[in-house]
Amino acid sequence: MAKLRVGIVFGGRSTEHEVSVTSATTILKALDPARYAPVLIGVDHEERWHVAEAEHQLLPETVFSSADAVATWPSLAGGLDLRRIDGGDSVLRAPLDVIFPIIHGRGGEDGTLQGALELAKVPYVGTGVPQTAMCMDKTLSKRVLRDAGIPVLNSLEAPRHELLRSSDSFVEAVEREFSYPVFVKPSNTGSSVGITKARTRAELENSLRNAARYDSHVLAEPAVTAREIECAVLGGHDPEASVLGEIISAGEFYDYEAKYASDETQLLIPAKLPGERTDEVRELALRAFRALKCWGMARVDFFVERESQRVWLNELNTHPGFTDGSMYPRLWEASGIALPDLVDRLIELALERHREQSSLEVCFKS
Repeated sequence: MAKLRVGIVFGGRSTEHEVSVTSATTILKALDPARYAPVLIGVDHEERWHVAEAEHQLLPETVFSSADAVATWPSLAGGLDLRRIDGGDSVLRAPLDVIFPIIHGRGGEDGTLQGALELAKVPYVGTGVPQTAMCMDKTLSKRVLRDAGIPVLNSLEAPRHELLRSSDSFVEAVEREFSYPVFVKPSNTGSSVGITKARTRAELENSLRNAARYDSHVLAEPAVTAREIECAVLGGHDPEASVLGEIISAGEFYDYEAKYASDETQLLIPAKLPGERTDEVRELALRAFRALKCWGMARVDFFVERESQRVWLNELNTHPGFTDGSMYPRLWEASGIALPDLVDRLIELALERHREQSSLEVCFKS
């Protein structure tokens, strides 16, 4: 039986480039060489694509300096036909059977890459175009979740261009709506990039300027004294929820430094929550996954207030990290699914979704 050719797309022009490279390394090592022929496709900071076939035996971090550079965006003719800059032969020996996109942030989990893969008619791991874009946008996803009866914190949002002219009216609106402290976030980023906690008006103004560096919209929401709980979801039509994990951050909150640079952050699996609260969180994770029409995988992040035990859904991440310290694969390992089996399941789900999409009629017959 021929091996499945799996393209691992990683890197990207985003603030999460390095995290993506590390995730790609983990996925590469998890692929069974008896079943899969991996093809590394690295996107550098200038959006040049670099391709290395399996026999090159490169690791993702070396692809940018060692592999062929191809056009700034792959030609979509005849599938994902990656061609050299000079217009020569394809750098792929054969078509890819499935893509595992692991680009985090803008250009990877905002629907743009998924759109290109849809046009190329290539199966890919994870959620579809509109769902991926919706989950990436914190404000839009809150609206859908709220409409589905899922508890989310209230927030206010402002366009970047207005904040750069003057943040006075937005600051006043935030102070009318919330008490300090508040969290300020770019509406479309991951890995806690650009997120800060503001305790005063001066800090709020600085936080708005900082968040506006990373996205065209900025939101503010109240800070709650809560435990940070995460649940992994896996599946398609009948998704499953993992055991829960708790983050004990090395910092005041789980920012980029605490996630990827600190040795003091703790990931507790399973989270020590009462049984009824555990059931509530897992059920909310599944409801949110379905409400946003996700597919394949998502890490669902929650706040559980320390005093009231009230549960708030923070966000869904449709492209969770796969680094050694990432919660998504660790939660499934604790739930009985080892990393190689998890990668197998995700690839199978990608192929299932593609078969289902391909079976839909595209011509209307009256």
